[in-house]
Amino acid sequence: MSTSSSPHTWTFFRTGGLDQVALTTGADLLALDQLDQKLWVALACPVKGLELDEKTLALIDADADGRIRVPELLAAIKWASLHLKDAGDLLKEKDALPLSAFNDATPEGKALLASAKQILANLGRPSDTIALADASDTAKIFTGTKFNGDGIITVTSTADAAVAQLIADIIATKGAVADRSGAPGIAQAHIDAFFADCTAFAAWSAAGTAAAVTPFGAGTAATVAAVRAIRAKADDYFSRCRLAAFDPRATAALNRAETEFAALAAKDMAANLSEIAHFPLARIEAGRALPLADGVNPAWSAALAHFHATAVTPAFGPGKTSLTAAEWESLNAKLAAHEAWAAAKAGAGVEPLGLPRLTAILAGQGQAALTALVAQDAALAPEAAAISNLEKLLRYARDLRGLLHNFVNFADFYSRDRWAAFQAGTLYLDSRSCELCIKVDGPHPLAAMSKTYIAYVNCTRPGSPAMTVACCFSQGDSDYLFAGRHGVFYDRKGRDWDAVITSIVDNPISLRQAFWSPYKKFVRMIDEMAAKRAAAADAASNDRLGKVADKAVTAAADAAAAKAVQASAPVPPPPPKKLDVGVVAALGVAVGAVGGALATVGAKLSEMHWWQLPLIVIGVMLAISLPAVIIAFLKLRQRTLGPILDANGWAVNGRVKINIPFGTALTDVAKLPSGSISSLEDPYEDKEAAKQKRRATALLVLLLLAAATAWIFWNHRQTGRYFWQPAPAAAVAPAAATPAPAAPAAVAPPDAKK
Repeated sequence: MSTSSSPHTWTFFRTGGLDQVALTTGADLLALDQLDQKLWVALACPVKGLELDEKTLALIDADADGRIRVPELLAAIKWASLHLKDAGDLLKEKDALPLSAFNDATPEGKALLASAKQILANLGRPSDTIALADASDTAKIFTGTKFNGDGIITVTSTADAAVAQLIADIIATKGAVADRSGAPGIAQAHIDAFFADCTAFAAWSAAGTAAAVTPFGAGTAATVAAVRAIRAKADDYFSRCRLAAFDPRATAALNRAETEFAALAAKDMAANLSEIAHFPLARIEAGRALPLADGVNPAWSAALAHFHATAVTPAFGPGKTSLTAAEWESLNAKLAAHEAWAAAKAGAGVEPLGLPRLTAILAGQGQAALTALVAQDAALAPEAAAISNLEKLLRYARDLRGLLHNFVNFADFYSRDRWAAFQAGTLYLDSRSCELCIKVDGPHPLAAMSKTYIAYVNCTRPGSPAMTVACCFSQGDSDYLFAGRHGVFYDRKGRDWDAVITSIVDNPISLRQAFWSPYKKFVRMIDEMAAKRAAAADAASNDRLGKVADKAVTAAADAAAAKAVQASAPVPPPPPKKLDVGVVAALGVAVGAVGGALATVGAKLSEMHWWQLPLIVIGVMLAISLPAVIIAFLKLRQRTLGPILDANGWAVNGRVKINIPFGTALTDVAKLPSGSISSLEDPYEDKEAAKQKRRATALLVLLLLAAATAWIFWNHRQTGRYFWQPAPAAAVAPAAATPAPAAPAAVAPPDAKK
């Protein structure tokens, strides 16, 4: 959307070097669709991670993709303006609206006005103002009402006791959903599913009365249960017997090895019957019938006794004490129809009500009565929707201004009495407080393009999920900022979090830091070199000690002989070492070079006035520090918030700069309150170190004074005057008469003698 001109007259303000549109009236909001999007500071923002109500942002996010874009924001403004007389009410940041603010000239506004009045009447609170808390508390709004337009009915929706009991039965068997009043209820889907289950269960129960399904009458179900209890083991027994008949050699293996019985013999059999439950039901022999009482596996004796009484006796008589394979298969065949019927059971969910109750329900008119109640409740859906829209409008009235001033412009970010929606809180660390803290998913390479010093901090708090915050330091230095440092983070609700730096994006913080950085680097380099030299010296010392120890061990055996030799013939002292002439010459050259350099410097200094010396020192310092300061200045001028927010899901359109004055305001350093009384007495001061420091300072001052005095007298000896005395005027001698050159003697021509 781009227009070259707009009939609306816009007002722009400049903050932080960025021209931003001012939104002060309803006319400004209604004309936003005419504003060129190139003039918007942001074009998209995430729904989560902002200090705005996520429910309100979700209402604006029409496509539910987790991001708000320009068309969605314009649609929200247009929707709200249809319900209000003045769209400027959206900029007041109030969570309540007077009834007079609703636009009763439009159908939309009239519906919300009626809904607001109905809510106030339901709450029993006559008023000319409706608040967000009134419209969002649906439980209070619909308490005691039979119908509320959500298509859900409760036991209080009818005065008929039979219908109310039917609703309770459906809730008991099919579950419930909460209606707008918060009470449990049922929808049409519950009613349809319940009656479908009732019909299916009744049909299934009727099919179960056929003679083929109940070969043993009312005891058929018990017979089936007894057969199922031993079916797997009985099938296993008869299969083993058939294998033994196939080859008698397998009989011993099929009856388990003696070692297994020996292992069981040492145990308490009464307490360990479960250990033989996997053994066969009885001893395996070719063609043997299954005994039901004597000679059975003790772990299965109770199950077999129940099987004999419940299944075998009704089928074969009480005298039957064993069962052949053919009889076992015949018994299973008789029960097959019942098992198939039981497997096809339908409507089991309503079975707890009992078949008589279900039959009575199906014979009545309960389904039609419930359907009519649901339809009666659903008929009020438009009024209920108006209540939802009323809550939506009140949310916009409270939150839309905050979103606009962090989207169309960044007025809140540049304001000193407000916080931007993306500012998560304040980090206290290293005697500083940082206000530009943004919730992020983690470090992002794009954030480095902001030219800002960023410390990624992991924040934890008991009972809350951990979060990562990008904290921007814009004042002070970075000497004591490094991964692992701990601080405290306070969120916008005032809750404190444990904070620890996990990673850093290094950029200049201030010009002061840049000025002193070369000297700090030099000091660190000296420290590192000294540490390396000390480590190397320590290693060399240890190596020498090791060699000395080796020599001492090897020389211990020769000590006695050496003493005897020394006693008989003392060793003369070694001759004195001669001084190396080359070393002397080298030292002389070095001293001469140093002396010459010092003499040259002294001569140059002697030609200067005293006030030029401080300028030289300042010039040298500037030559060292100026490159770092210039680079830092250029980077500080380029600091911008855009890449940080872009890495967090924003689409920042304007160049949101963080210049040096504004950056100084975003990070505060520790300083004593005005009017404080400070005592310099330190009970834990290192007295000796302080005394040595004072002595060293005094000595340095004396040396400087002595050097200055020596230079003054040396300069006087060279020039004949002190540096504060004016130079004498040069004496001009009169010019002496220069004698004229003698004229050359005349030479006579050769013929003059003649």
